[in-house]
Amino acid sequence: MQTPTFKSRQDYELAEVLMQPILIRLLDNIRKESERQNCEVIYEDITFPFPGYNVCIKKGEVVEKRNLWELCFHICFENYNPENNVPLVTDRNLFDSEGELDWHLLDEKAKNLVAKIFSQLG
Repeated sequence: MQTPTFKSRQDYELAEVLMQPILIRLLDNIRKESERQNCEVIYEDITFPFPGYNVCIKKGEVVEKRNLWELCFHICFENYNPENNVPLVTDRNLFDSEGELDWHLLDEKAKNLVAKIFSQLG
């Protein structure tokens, strides 16, 4: 995972507003889905390429390991692909017409991403 670059200063500023709420919704949805599917979840400290965590989700013998920042990036940015080294564009749909966070859409994006991860566990 590379250090992100942003298409514009505004994309950076919007991402600053979004990342904490996204992380909170992501963690909550991982917790809910792990309880529903009776999975074990472990968070591992990582220091490279920058401080953060990997989430390890285990169901039976199957383990999915993902970088939490990368998961947040999938929610925060339009068409995020870690393989592409293109400047990031913040998903402005995550804000309503008054510039406030659209909590419903943010939660839906987090739920969909978490469901996709858990579906890979079989």
